[in-house]
Amino acid sequence: MKTLVTAALSLLITTTATLAKTGWDDNYEKSLAKAKEEQKLVLLDFTGSDWCGWCVKLDDEVFSKSAFKKFAKENLILVELDFPHGKNLPKKTKEQNDALKSKFGVNGFPTIILVDADGKEVYRCSGYKATLLDELKEKAAKPATGAK
Repeated sequence: MKTLVTAALSLLITTTATLAKTGWDDNYEKSLAKAKEEQKLVLLDFTGSDWCGWCVKLDDEVFSKSAFKKFAKENLILVELDFPHGKNLPKKTKEQNDALKSKFGVNGFPTIILVDADGKEVYRCSGYKATLLDELKEKAAKPATGAK
């Protein structure tokens, strides 16, 4: 019985730890398709969710605020690309995140990249920025031209 309970708890912890935060997806290709369908931009959040202090600060001071959530719901598809130290991601998710980190040349966390529905970069912010929402609003208001 003890083994069964331990196995169940382990599964629950592992499953919970691999989920993207509420309102965010962790599947890039699926999110691009959804962005195309809904005519939205895709926000990629390259984060170290369980160890990066600036990532936590960005979540607390920008992403968790109602103004960001309202703007995102109307304009963005949100994708969390996590690089945790204390939790395991599914192999497929880890491989995807590593490939996107390389593709976009991400060297630090947090890095926020806005792409159009074809995956073309239109905006980048490396590090914490309290004015991120204002900059995202500006980029979302303009046609996606690929300008950075």
